[in-house]
Amino acid sequence: MKHERPGIELSGQPLGFAEMVRIGSGRVALSASATGMARVEIARSVVEEAIQAGIPVYGSTTGVGAMKDVEWSAEELDTFNLGLVRAHHFGTGTPFSSAVVRNAMAIRVNTALTGQVGCTPELIETYLRLLRADLIPLVRRTGSIGCADIGLMGQIGAVLTGVGEAVYRGKRMQAADAFRAAGLEPVTMAPRDSLASLSINAVSFAAAAEATRNAAASIRVLLATGMMAAGALGASRDPWRAVRHVGTPREALIGSWLCNASDAWEWPVATHVQDPLSLRMIAQVFGAVIENLLSTGHKILAATGRSDDNPVVVEGRVMTSGGSLPLDVTILLESAALCMAHAARNAFNRCVLLGNGQRRDLPVNLVPPGRIATGFGPIIKLAGEIFSRVLSMSNPVSAQSLVVAAGLEDEAAFLPLVIERFERQMQALKRLAALEALLAAQAADILGDRPEGVAGMIYDVVRKHADFYTVDRPLSAEVEAIEEELGSDEFASKLIEQVPIAAFDDFFALGSLERIERRLTQDTLVI
Repeated sequence: MKHERPGIELSGQPLGFAEMVRIGSGRVALSASATGMARVEIARSVVEEAIQAGIPVYGSTTGVGAMKDVEWSAEELDTFNLGLVRAHHFGTGTPFSSAVVRNAMAIRVNTALTGQVGCTPELIETYLRLLRADLIPLVRRTGSIGCADIGLMGQIGAVLTGVGEAVYRGKRMQAADAFRAAGLEPVTMAPRDSLASLSINAVSFAAAAEATRNAAASIRVLLATGMMAAGALGASRDPWRAVRHVGTPREALIGSWLCNASDAWEWPVATHVQDPLSLRMIAQVFGAVIENLLSTGHKILAATGRSDDNPVVVEGRVMTSGGSLPLDVTILLESAALCMAHAARNAFNRCVLLGNGQRRDLPVNLVPPGRIATGFGPIIKLAGEIFSRVLSMSNPVSAQSLVVAAGLEDEAAFLPLVIERFERQMQALKRLAALEALLAAQAADILGDRPEGVAGMIYDVVRKHADFYTVDRPLSAEVEAIEEELGSDEFASKLIEQVPIAAFDDFFALGSLERIERRLTQDTLVI
Protein backbone atom coordinates (compact mmCIF):
# COMPACT_ATOMS: atom_id res chain seq x y z
CA MET A 1 0.00 0.00 0.00
CA LYS A 2 1.36 3.42 -0.93
CA HIS A 3 1.32 6.39 1.44
CA GLU A 4 1.80 9.94 0.18
CA ARG A 5 4.15 12.11 2.22
CA PRO A 6 3.76 15.70 1.07
CA GLY A 7 5.54 17.16 4.10
CA ILE A 8 7.83 16.50 7.05
CA GLU A 9 6.91 17.25 10.64
CA LEU A 10 9.90 18.09 12.84
CA SER A 11 9.63 16.86 16.40
CA GLY A 12 13.07 17.04 17.97
CA GLN A 13 13.94 13.48 17.00
CA PRO A 14 17.07 12.95 14.86
CA LEU A 15 16.62 13.41 11.13
CA GLY A 16 17.49 10.79 8.51
CA PHE A 17 19.46 11.15 5.29
CA ALA A 18 16.32 10.69 3.19
CA GLU A 19 14.61 13.49 5.09
CA MET A 20 17.58 15.81 4.64
CA VAL A 21 17.75 15.11 0.91
CA ARG A 22 14.08 16.01 0.65
CA ILE A 23 14.43 19.12 2.85
CA GLY A 24 17.50 20.24 0.92
CA SER A 25 15.64 19.96 -2.37
CA GLY A 26 13.18 22.64 -1.25
CA ARG A 27 10.32 20.50 -2.50
CA VAL A 28 8.87 19.48 0.84
CA ALA A 29 6.83 21.46 3.36
CA LEU A 30 8.12 21.58 6.94
CA SER A 31 6.13 21.94 10.12
CA ALA A 32 6.80 21.66 13.85
CA SER A 33 5.00 19.11 15.99
CA ALA A 34 2.60 20.33 18.65
CA THR A 35 4.47 18.45 21.38
CA GLY A 36 7.75 19.98 20.26
CA MET A 37 6.29 23.48 20.31
CA ALA A 38 4.91 22.81 23.78
CA ARG A 39 8.44 22.00 24.95
CA VAL A 40 9.67 25.24 23.35
CA GLU A 41 7.08 27.24 25.29
CA ILE A 42 8.00 25.57 28.58
CA ALA A 43 11.70 26.25 28.04
CA ARG A 44 10.94 29.84 27.08
CA SER A 45 9.03 30.40 30.30
CA VAL A 46 12.11 29.27 32.25
CA VAL A 47 14.28 31.84 30.44
CA GLU A 48 11.77 34.63 30.96
CA GLU A 49 11.42 33.84 34.66
CA ALA A 50 15.20 34.00 35.04
CA ILE A 51 15.34 37.36 33.25
CA GLN A 52 12.49 38.78 35.34
CA ALA A 53 14.21 37.59 38.51
CA GLY A 54 17.33 39.53 37.55
CA ILE A 55 19.44 36.42 37.03
CA PRO A 56 22.12 37.04 34.38
CA VAL A 57 21.45 34.91 31.32
CA TYR A 58 24.46 34.53 29.05
CA GLY A 59 23.91 36.10 25.64
CA SER A 60 20.43 37.27 26.59
CA THR A 61 20.99 39.89 29.26
CA THR A 62 24.79 39.77 29.14
CA GLY A 63 27.36 40.13 26.44
CA VAL A 64 29.10 37.12 24.91
CA GLY A 65 32.65 35.83 24.84
CA ALA A 66 35.08 38.29 26.40
CA MET A 67 32.09 40.56 27.20
CA LYS A 68 30.27 37.91 29.25
CA ASP A 69 30.34 40.05 32.40
CA VAL A 70 28.73 43.07 30.71
CA GLU A 71 25.05 43.23 31.69
CA TRP A 72 22.52 45.13 29.58
CA SER A 73 19.58 47.07 30.92
CA ALA A 74 16.03 46.35 29.75
CA GLU A 75 16.21 49.45 27.55
CA GLU A 76 19.39 48.21 25.88
CA LEU A 77 18.30 44.65 25.11
CA ASP A 78 16.64 45.31 21.74
CA THR A 79 19.73 47.08 20.45
CA PHE A 80 22.03 44.38 21.82
CA ASN A 81 20.08 41.45 20.36
CA LEU A 82 19.78 43.09 16.95
CA GLY A 83 23.48 43.88 16.93
CA LEU A 84 24.50 40.43 18.16
CA VAL A 85 23.39 38.55 15.04
CA ARG A 86 24.57 41.29 12.73
CA ALA A 87 28.02 41.38 14.35
CA HIS A 88 28.35 37.66 13.62
CA HIS A 89 27.71 38.07 9.90
CA PHE A 90 31.40 37.84 9.10
CA GLY A 91 31.64 34.71 6.95
CA THR A 92 33.49 34.99 3.66
CA GLY A 93 34.21 32.91 0.59
CA THR A 94 32.16 30.61 -1.59
CA PRO A 95 28.59 30.12 -0.33
CA PHE A 96 27.18 26.80 0.77
CA SER A 97 24.49 25.37 -1.44
CA SER A 98 20.91 26.32 -0.63
CA ALA A 99 20.35 22.63 0.15
CA VAL A 100 22.86 22.78 3.00
CA VAL A 101 21.36 26.02 4.35
CA ARG A 102 17.82 24.62 4.21
CA ASN A 103 18.96 21.65 6.24
CA ALA A 104 20.84 23.88 8.68
CA MET A 105 17.65 25.85 9.29
CA ALA A 106 15.68 22.64 9.74
CA ILE A 107 18.28 21.33 12.20
CA ARG A 108 18.05 24.59 14.17
CA VAL A 109 14.29 24.19 14.40
CA ASN A 110 14.53 20.50 15.21
CA THR A 111 17.05 20.88 18.02
CA ALA A 112 15.01 23.73 19.52
CA LEU A 113 12.01 21.41 19.63
CA THR A 114 13.83 19.33 22.24
CA GLY A 115 12.80 22.03 24.72
CA GLN A 116 16.37 22.70 25.83
CA VAL A 117 17.07 25.98 24.04
CA GLY A 118 14.83 28.67 25.52
CA CYS A 119 14.13 30.61 22.33
CA THR A 120 10.68 32.00 21.57
CA PRO A 121 8.10 30.03 19.60
CA GLU A 122 8.08 33.02 17.22
CA LEU A 123 11.70 32.32 16.26
CA ILE A 124 10.76 28.78 15.29
CA GLU A 125 7.87 30.04 13.20
CA THR A 126 10.17 32.55 11.48
CA TYR A 127 12.57 29.81 10.36
CA LEU A 128 9.68 27.72 9.06
CA ARG A 129 8.11 30.73 7.33
CA LEU A 130 11.31 31.44 5.42
CA LEU A 131 11.65 27.80 4.41
CA ARG A 132 8.06 27.69 3.16
CA ALA A 133 8.62 30.87 1.16
CA ASP A 134 11.91 29.50 -0.25
CA LEU A 135 13.74 32.53 1.11
CA ILE A 136 17.10 31.01 1.96
CA PRO A 137 19.93 33.04 3.56
CA LEU A 138 23.20 33.11 1.68
CA VAL A 139 25.86 31.56 3.92
CA ARG A 140 29.51 32.01 2.94
CA ARG A 141 31.42 29.00 4.13
CA THR A 142 34.55 30.41 5.81
CA GLY A 143 33.82 31.67 9.30
CA SER A 144 33.76 28.98 12.00
CA ILE A 145 36.45 27.36 14.10
CA GLY A 146 34.10 24.50 14.87
CA CYS A 147 32.88 25.43 18.31
CA ALA A 148 29.47 26.84 17.39
CA ASP A 149 29.12 28.06 13.80
CA ILE A 150 28.85 31.68 14.88
CA GLY A 151 30.17 33.14 11.62
CA LEU A 152 28.00 30.77 9.57
CA MET A 153 24.76 30.69 11.54
CA GLY A 154 25.24 34.42 12.14
CA GLN A 155 24.62 34.97 8.44
CA ILE A 156 21.26 33.21 8.78
CA GLY A 157 20.38 35.16 11.90
CA ALA A 158 21.27 38.47 10.28
CA VAL A 159 19.02 37.75 7.31
CA LEU A 160 16.15 37.16 9.72
CA THR A 161 16.56 40.81 10.75
CA GLY A 162 16.59 42.01 7.14
CA VAL A 163 20.30 42.45 6.38
CA GLY A 164 22.78 40.35 4.45
CA GLU A 165 22.02 38.37 1.32
CA ALA A 166 19.48 35.67 0.50
CA VAL A 167 18.43 33.43 -2.34
CA TYR A 168 14.74 33.89 -3.08
CA ARG A 169 13.27 31.34 -5.46
CA GLY A 170 16.70 30.71 -6.91
CA LYS A 171 17.75 34.36 -7.30
CA ARG A 172 20.45 35.94 -5.14
CA MET A 173 19.57 39.36 -3.73
CA GLN A 174 19.77 41.60 -0.69
CA ALA A 175 17.81 40.27 2.28
CA ALA A 176 15.57 43.34 2.45
CA ASP A 177 14.62 42.89 -1.22
CA ALA A 178 13.97 39.20 -0.66
CA PHE A 179 11.60 39.95 2.22
CA ARG A 180 9.70 42.44 0.10
CA ALA A 181 9.46 40.02 -2.81
CA ALA A 182 8.18 37.29 -0.50
CA GLY A 183 5.72 39.58 1.26
CA LEU A 184 7.38 38.98 4.63
CA GLU A 185 8.67 41.22 7.40
CA PRO A 186 12.05 40.96 9.16
CA VAL A 187 11.89 39.98 12.84
CA THR A 188 12.87 41.73 16.05
CA MET A 189 15.15 39.48 18.06
CA ALA A 190 13.95 38.81 21.60
CA PRO A 191 16.45 38.04 24.36
CA ARG A 192 17.91 34.55 23.83
CA ASP A 193 16.67 34.41 20.20
CA SER A 194 19.79 36.11 18.88
CA LEU A 195 22.22 33.68 20.47
CA ALA A 196 19.94 30.76 19.58
CA SER A 197 20.21 31.86 15.96
CA LEU A 198 23.99 31.74 15.81
CA SER A 199 25.72 29.81 18.61
CA ILE A 200 25.14 26.27 17.33
CA ASN A 201 26.71 23.94 14.76
CA ALA A 202 23.70 23.45 12.48
CA VAL A 203 25.48 24.51 9.28
CA SER A 204 28.38 22.17 9.98
CA PHE A 205 26.07 19.26 10.73
CA ALA A 206 24.10 19.90 7.53
CA ALA A 207 27.30 20.17 5.49
CA ALA A 208 28.78 17.09 7.17
CA ALA A 209 25.64 15.11 6.32
CA GLU A 210 25.83 16.14 2.68
CA ALA A 211 29.56 15.41 2.46
CA THR A 212 29.21 12.00 4.09
CA ARG A 213 26.33 11.04 1.80
CA ASN A 214 28.43 12.15 -1.20
CA ALA A 215 31.32 10.07 0.15
CA ALA A 216 29.04 7.04 0.36
CA ALA A 217 28.02 7.52 -3.27
CA SER A 218 31.63 8.00 -4.38
CA ILE A 219 32.74 4.86 -2.58
CA ARG A 220 29.94 2.87 -4.22
CA VAL A 221 31.20 3.92 -7.66
CA LEU A 222 34.86 3.35 -6.78
CA LEU A 223 34.01 -0.14 -5.53
CA ALA A 224 32.29 -0.85 -8.85
CA THR A 225 35.21 0.41 -10.95
CA GLY A 226 37.53 -1.65 -8.74
CA MET A 227 35.53 -4.77 -9.50
CA MET A 228 35.67 -3.99 -13.22
CA ALA A 229 39.43 -3.40 -13.10
CA ALA A 230 39.92 -6.66 -11.18
CA GLY A 231 38.10 -8.47 -13.97
CA ALA A 232 40.21 -6.82 -16.66
CA LEU A 233 43.30 -7.89 -14.71
CA GLY A 234 42.07 -11.49 -14.45
CA ALA A 235 41.95 -11.52 -10.65
CA SER A 236 40.79 -14.57 -8.74
CA ARG A 237 37.46 -14.16 -6.98
CA ASP A 238 38.37 -16.71 -4.31
CA PRO A 239 39.46 -14.06 -1.78
CA TRP A 240 36.04 -12.42 -2.17
CA ARG A 241 34.34 -15.76 -1.56
CA ALA A 242 36.60 -16.50 1.38
CA VAL A 243 36.00 -13.20 3.11
CA ARG A 244 32.31 -14.03 3.39
CA HIS A 245 33.35 -16.74 5.85
CA VAL A 246 36.42 -15.31 7.60
CA GLY A 247 36.00 -11.53 7.38
CA THR A 248 34.27 -8.95 9.51
CA PRO A 249 30.54 -8.43 8.84
CA ARG A 250 31.28 -5.39 6.65
CA GLU A 251 34.06 -7.19 4.77
CA ALA A 252 31.70 -10.13 4.19
CA LEU A 253 29.08 -7.70 2.90
CA ILE A 254 31.51 -6.25 0.37
CA GLY A 255 32.80 -9.71 -0.58
CA SER A 256 29.25 -10.80 -1.32
CA TRP A 257 28.64 -7.68 -3.40
CA LEU A 258 31.82 -8.25 -5.42
CA CYS A 259 30.80 -11.85 -6.12
CA ASN A 260 27.23 -10.92 -7.06
CA ALA A 261 28.27 -7.95 -9.20
CA SER A 262 30.87 -9.99 -11.10
CA ASP A 263 28.60 -13.00 -11.75
CA ALA A 264 26.95 -11.24 -14.69
CA TRP A 265 29.90 -11.65 -17.07
CA GLU A 266 32.25 -14.43 -18.00
CA TRP A 267 35.02 -13.75 -15.53
CA PRO A 268 38.52 -13.98 -17.02
CA VAL A 269 41.00 -15.56 -14.57
CA ALA A 270 44.75 -15.23 -15.03
CA THR A 271 45.81 -15.71 -11.42
CA HIS A 272 48.87 -17.79 -10.57
CA VAL A 273 48.57 -18.83 -6.90
CA GLN A 274 47.55 -15.39 -5.65
CA ASP A 275 47.11 -11.80 -6.73
CA PRO A 276 48.55 -8.49 -5.54
CA LEU A 277 46.93 -7.16 -2.38
CA SER A 278 45.15 -4.36 -4.26
CA LEU A 279 43.04 -7.12 -5.88
CA ARG A 280 42.85 -9.66 -3.08
CA MET A 281 41.90 -7.17 -0.39
CA ILE A 282 39.29 -4.99 -2.05
CA ALA A 283 36.73 -6.36 0.40
CA GLN A 284 38.95 -5.56 3.38
CA VAL A 285 39.67 -2.01 2.23
CA PHE A 286 36.11 -1.12 1.31
CA GLY A 287 34.67 -3.02 4.26
CA ALA A 288 36.65 -0.78 6.61
CA VAL A 289 35.62 2.30 4.65
CA ILE A 290 31.88 1.61 4.75
CA GLU A 291 32.09 0.63 8.43
CA ASN A 292 33.53 4.04 9.15
CA LEU A 293 31.06 5.89 6.93
CA LEU A 294 28.12 4.20 8.62
CA SER A 295 29.47 5.11 12.06
CA THR A 296 30.09 8.68 10.94
CA GLY A 297 26.63 8.92 9.40
CA HIS A 298 24.94 7.69 12.57
CA LYS A 299 26.90 10.20 14.66
CA ILE A 300 25.91 13.09 12.38
CA LEU A 301 22.24 12.10 12.45
CA ALA A 302 22.29 11.92 16.24
CA ALA A 303 23.56 15.51 16.30
CA THR A 304 20.48 16.70 14.40
CA GLY A 305 18.29 15.81 17.37
CA ARG A 306 20.16 17.28 20.31
CA SER A 307 20.73 20.79 21.57
CA ASP A 308 24.33 21.97 21.24
CA ASP A 309 23.47 25.45 22.50
CA ASN A 310 24.99 27.54 25.23
CA PRO A 311 23.24 28.10 27.56
CA VAL A 312 20.63 25.32 27.73
CA VAL A 313 17.44 24.82 29.68
CA VAL A 314 17.58 21.66 31.78
CA GLU A 315 16.17 20.68 35.16
CA GLY A 316 14.00 23.79 35.09
CA ARG A 317 17.02 26.11 35.00
CA VAL A 318 19.16 28.00 32.50
CA MET A 319 22.59 26.41 32.65
CA THR A 320 25.95 27.01 31.00
CA SER A 321 26.80 24.24 28.55
CA GLY A 322 29.84 22.90 26.72
CA GLY A 323 27.75 21.20 24.07
CA SER A 324 28.86 23.52 21.30
CA LEU A 325 32.08 21.53 20.75
CA PRO A 326 31.20 18.90 18.09
CA LEU A 327 34.27 16.79 18.67
CA ASP A 328 32.50 13.44 18.30
CA VAL A 329 31.38 14.23 14.76
CA THR A 330 34.71 15.85 13.87
CA ILE A 331 36.91 12.96 14.94
CA LEU A 332 34.82 10.40 13.09
CA LEU A 333 34.85 12.57 9.98
CA GLU A 334 38.62 12.85 10.22
CA SER A 335 38.86 9.08 10.43
CA ALA A 336 36.62 8.93 7.34
CA ALA A 337 39.14 11.14 5.56
CA LEU A 338 41.85 8.61 6.41
CA CYS A 339 39.65 5.84 5.04
CA MET A 340 39.34 7.77 1.78
CA ALA A 341 43.12 7.73 1.47
CA HIS A 342 43.13 3.94 1.78
CA ALA A 343 40.42 3.65 -0.88
CA ALA A 344 42.37 6.00 -3.17
CA ARG A 345 45.58 4.04 -2.72
CA ASN A 346 43.73 0.80 -3.48
CA ALA A 347 42.35 2.23 -6.75
CA PHE A 348 45.67 3.84 -7.73
CA ASN A 349 47.51 0.54 -7.31
CA ARG A 350 45.07 -1.12 -9.70
CA CYS A 351 45.59 1.68 -12.21
CA VAL A 352 49.33 0.97 -12.07
CA LEU A 353 48.71 -2.76 -12.57
CA LEU A 354 46.57 -2.01 -15.59
CA GLY A 355 49.29 0.06 -17.23
CA ASN A 356 52.49 -1.80 -16.43
CA GLY A 357 51.89 -4.80 -18.69
CA GLN A 358 52.40 -7.57 -16.12
CA ARG A 359 48.89 -9.11 -16.10
CA ARG A 360 47.26 -11.14 -18.86
CA ASP A 361 49.97 -10.04 -21.28
CA LEU A 362 48.46 -6.58 -21.47
CA PRO A 363 50.69 -4.16 -23.41
CA VAL A 364 52.59 -1.47 -21.54
CA ASN A 365 50.54 1.71 -21.23
CA LEU A 366 47.63 -0.22 -22.79
CA VAL A 367 48.83 0.62 -26.31
CA PRO A 368 47.17 -1.86 -28.70
CA PRO A 369 49.63 -4.14 -30.55
CA GLY A 370 50.99 -2.62 -33.75
CA ARG A 371 50.09 0.96 -32.81
CA ILE A 372 52.56 3.83 -32.46
CA ALA A 373 51.44 5.70 -29.34
CA THR A 374 52.47 6.71 -25.85
CA GLY A 375 49.11 5.51 -24.59
CA PHE A 376 47.94 5.73 -20.99
CA GLY A 377 51.33 6.01 -19.30
CA PRO A 378 51.07 9.77 -18.78
CA ILE A 379 47.52 9.64 -17.40
CA ILE A 380 48.52 7.11 -14.74
CA LYS A 381 50.63 9.95 -13.35
CA LEU A 382 47.36 11.86 -12.97
CA ALA A 383 46.03 8.92 -10.95
CA GLY A 384 49.11 9.20 -8.74
CA GLU A 385 48.58 12.92 -8.30
CA ILE A 386 44.98 12.31 -7.30
CA PHE A 387 45.99 9.68 -4.75
CA SER A 388 48.58 12.05 -3.28
CA ARG A 389 45.95 14.80 -3.18
CA VAL A 390 43.53 12.57 -1.23
CA LEU A 391 46.30 11.46 1.11
CA SER A 392 47.44 15.02 1.78
CA MET A 393 43.98 15.91 3.08
CA SER A 394 43.76 12.96 5.48
CA ASN A 395 45.93 14.45 8.23
CA PRO A 396 43.89 15.51 11.30
CA VAL A 397 43.52 19.20 12.06
CA SER A 398 41.06 19.15 14.95
CA ALA A 399 43.66 19.00 17.72
CA GLN A 400 45.47 22.21 16.84
CA SER A 401 45.39 24.88 19.52
CA LEU A 402 43.65 28.24 19.24
CA VAL A 403 42.76 30.59 22.10
CA VAL A 404 40.30 33.47 21.58
CA ALA A 405 37.76 35.54 23.54
CA ALA A 406 40.12 36.46 26.37
CA GLY A 407 40.97 32.83 26.96
CA LEU A 408 37.37 31.70 27.40
CA GLU A 409 37.35 29.91 24.06
CA ASP A 410 40.39 27.67 24.09
CA GLU A 411 38.89 24.53 22.53
CA ALA A 412 37.78 24.09 18.93
CA ALA A 413 37.06 21.22 16.54
CA PHE A 414 37.58 22.99 13.19
CA LEU A 415 34.69 20.93 11.83
CA PRO A 416 33.98 23.20 8.82
CA LEU A 417 37.62 22.91 7.72
CA VAL A 418 37.50 19.12 8.14
CA ILE A 419 34.34 19.03 6.01
CA GLU A 420 35.88 21.20 3.31
CA ARG A 421 38.92 18.92 3.05
CA PHE A 422 36.65 15.87 3.01
CA GLU A 423 34.62 17.38 0.17
CA ARG A 424 37.80 17.94 -1.83
CA GLN A 425 38.72 14.30 -1.28
CA MET A 426 35.37 13.28 -2.74
CA GLN A 427 35.97 15.35 -5.86
CA ALA A 428 39.33 13.62 -6.29
CA LEU A 429 37.90 10.14 -5.71
CA LYS A 430 35.28 10.66 -8.42
CA ARG A 431 38.04 11.51 -10.89
CA LEU A 432 40.07 8.52 -9.80
CA ALA A 433 37.06 6.26 -10.41
CA ALA A 434 36.76 7.72 -13.90
CA LEU A 435 40.43 6.99 -14.60
CA GLU A 436 40.16 3.42 -13.34
CA ALA A 437 37.06 2.87 -15.47
CA LEU A 438 38.80 4.30 -18.56
CA LEU A 439 41.84 2.07 -18.10
CA ALA A 440 39.73 -1.03 -17.38
CA ALA A 441 37.62 -0.46 -20.51
CA GLN A 442 40.76 -0.14 -22.64
CA ALA A 443 42.16 -3.35 -21.18
CA ALA A 444 38.89 -5.18 -21.75
CA ASP A 445 38.78 -4.14 -25.39
CA ILE A 446 42.41 -5.14 -26.01
CA LEU A 447 41.72 -8.59 -24.54
CA GLY A 448 38.32 -9.03 -26.16
CA ASP A 449 36.44 -9.21 -22.85
CA ARG A 450 32.73 -8.47 -22.83
CA PRO A 451 31.85 -6.88 -19.48
CA GLU A 452 28.24 -7.37 -18.41
CA GLY A 453 26.10 -6.27 -15.50
CA VAL A 454 27.66 -3.56 -13.33
CA ALA A 455 30.92 -3.71 -15.28
CA GLY A 456 28.95 -3.42 -18.51
CA MET A 457 27.20 -0.29 -17.21
CA ILE A 458 30.55 1.31 -16.45
CA TYR A 459 31.98 0.20 -19.79
CA ASP A 460 29.05 1.80 -21.63
CA VAL A 461 29.60 5.10 -19.81
CA VAL A 462 33.28 5.08 -20.73
CA ARG A 463 32.65 4.29 -24.38
CA LYS A 464 29.92 6.92 -24.54
CA HIS A 465 32.55 9.58 -23.85
CA ALA A 466 35.85 7.99 -24.95
CA ASP A 467 36.65 5.81 -27.95
CA PHE A 468 39.03 2.87 -27.88
CA TYR A 469 42.52 4.35 -27.68
CA THR A 470 44.63 3.72 -30.79
CA VAL A 471 46.23 7.12 -31.49
CA ASP A 472 47.51 9.60 -28.90
CA ARG A 473 44.91 12.27 -28.16
CA PRO A 474 43.90 14.73 -25.43
CA LEU A 475 42.05 12.95 -22.61
CA SER A 476 41.14 15.76 -20.21
CA ALA A 477 37.59 16.38 -21.41
CA GLU A 478 36.89 12.67 -21.77
CA VAL A 479 37.93 11.95 -18.18
CA GLU A 480 35.79 14.80 -16.88
CA ALA A 481 32.75 13.62 -18.85
CA ILE A 482 33.12 10.06 -17.53
CA GLU A 483 33.56 11.44 -14.02
CA GLU A 484 30.42 13.53 -14.26
CA GLU A 485 28.21 10.67 -15.43
CA LEU A 486 29.59 8.07 -13.03
CA GLY A 487 29.17 10.55 -10.18
CA SER A 488 25.57 11.42 -10.99
CA ASP A 489 22.58 10.46 -8.87
CA GLU A 490 21.08 8.82 -11.94
CA PHE A 491 24.02 6.45 -12.33
CA ALA A 492 23.95 5.70 -8.60
CA SER A 493 20.28 4.74 -8.93
CA LYS A 494 21.08 2.35 -11.79
CA LEU A 495 24.01 0.88 -9.86
CA ILE A 496 21.84 0.27 -6.81
CA GLU A 497 19.13 -1.29 -8.95
CA GLN A 498 21.64 -3.69 -10.51
CA VAL A 499 23.30 -4.95 -7.30
CA PRO A 500 22.26 -3.17 -4.10
CA ILE A 501 23.98 -2.97 -0.75
CA ALA A 502 20.70 -2.34 1.00
CA ALA A 503 22.03 -1.62 4.50
CA PHE A 504 24.32 1.05 3.04
CA ASP A 505 22.34 2.42 0.11
CA ASP A 506 19.11 2.92 2.04
CA PHE A 507 20.75 4.38 5.14
CA PHE A 508 22.44 7.11 3.09
CA ALA A 509 19.44 7.49 0.74
CA LEU A 510 21.69 7.10 -2.29
CA GLY A 511 20.45 7.77 -5.79
CA SER A 512 18.13 10.35 -7.24
CA LEU A 513 15.46 12.28 -5.37
CA GLU A 514 12.87 10.44 -7.42
CA ARG A 515 14.21 7.10 -6.18
CA ILE A 516 14.12 8.35 -2.60
CA GLU A 517 10.55 9.60 -2.93
CA ARG A 518 9.49 6.35 -4.55
CA ARG A 519 10.92 4.29 -1.69
CA LEU A 520 9.31 6.54 0.92
CA THR A 521 5.86 6.25 -0.65
CA GLN A 522 6.24 2.47 -0.67
CA ASP A 523 7.36 2.38 2.95
CA THR A 524 4.63 1.94 5.53
CA LEU A 525 6.73 3.31 8.39
CA VAL A 526 5.94 6.75 9.79
CA ILE A 527 8.79 9.24 9.39
